Amino acid sequence: MIVPTFRDKMDAKGPKKLLSLDGGGIRGLIALEFLTRIEAALRKSYGREDLVLSDYFDYVAGTSTGAIIATLISLGMPVGQIKEFYLTRAQQMFSKSSFWKRFKATYVSARLQEMIREVIGDITLGSDKLRTLLMLVMRNATTDSPWPVSNNPGAVFNDMALPECNLRLPLWQLVRASTAAPVFFPPEVITVGSETFIFVDGGVTVYNNPAFLLFLMATLEPYKLHWPVGEENMLVISVGTGLSRQANANLKLDQMNLLFNVSAVPAALIYSAQVEQDKLCRVFGTLRAGAPLDVEIGDLVATKGLISPKLFSYMRYNVVISQAELDGLGLSHIKASDIEPMDHVDRAEQIQAFGSAAADKLVDISHFEGFLT
Repeated sequence: MIVPTFRDKMDAKGPKKLLSLDGGGIRGLIALEFLTRIEAALRKSYGREDLVLSDYFDYVAGTSTGAIIATLISLGMPVGQIKEFYLTRAQQMFSKSSFWKRFKATYVSARLQEMIREVIGDITLGSDKLRTLLMLVMRNATTDSPWPVSNNPGAVFNDMALPECNLRLPLWQLVRASTAAPVFFPPEVITVGSETFIFVDGGVTVYNNPAFLLFLMATLEPYKLHWPVGEENMLVISVGTGLSRQANANLKLDQMNLLFNVSAVPAALIYSAQVEQDKLCRVFGTLRAGAPLDVEIGDLVATKGLISPKLFSYMRYNVVISQAELDGLGLSHIKASDIEPMDHVDRAEQIQAFGSAAADKLVDISHFEGFLT
């Protein structure tokens, strides 16, 4: 059997389906439970037990832990195997640095690098082993700019005639760069042509949720894809790793010192960026599934006039990490504070149980109506 590559997806007829995956460390297990339900629903709808998400989606994007999942999906891996990778290798991924090295990073990069390279292999970003278009987000600390890189052959920096062509870059190294979360993991150094850059996690850009960026890269003229817009022509599905609001009703003014801000500000920025990308997708697209954003603007389903007609259909699968949410899902034995941190690998099974219960409640094949041909 001939396996289609990402090149086959570029000019294929029919509506385009895009999948975006948030960052969030070990909480990627929450996203994987949503993806498990999506894969199962599609298998049932198409009558194919061997269907994988790369068969359905045309373009997949991810940041940080989402970059790992997106890459493995694009390589044709079933969601069950990706979950097994997370559950069996999580403790090794988060291997503590020696005491003195923790002033630079909490965890060593060697084991994470080894596992990423082992599961992805020594292929490049331009490899035909990728079955979908793929976009990964990282931050170039050298140039102080977000770097969303894709395997789109038409992209400006993907011209094979260029010595710095991104398609020649090792895929595992790009994924490692996207997961180089400051404080948690050391940066990744990548040589691009004749230049060397230092990269850190894409989660410290405004694209920890890369959903709207993915839409732009699939449609804007400079990116050279020109995929047609419209509610019937494009479906964007955005999958989160749990929303952590870091609310603290008992916060005192004198607690907001330097140490407090070092720990609290990054999480606050990530949360804000996630919500903003989601909001943009709801404004420019037609929401088919997604919880209210807040009590002021609700879910934006009824928003009309600003963008008309809408440019795509949109689903956002995510869940708020709170004790009230856990209690409502029948998981009162799990504490929200135990599953909120992005590096609590010892709580992996509890995180998975939370994601599973949320996914059972939220994912429905009816959301995909019009995109199942």
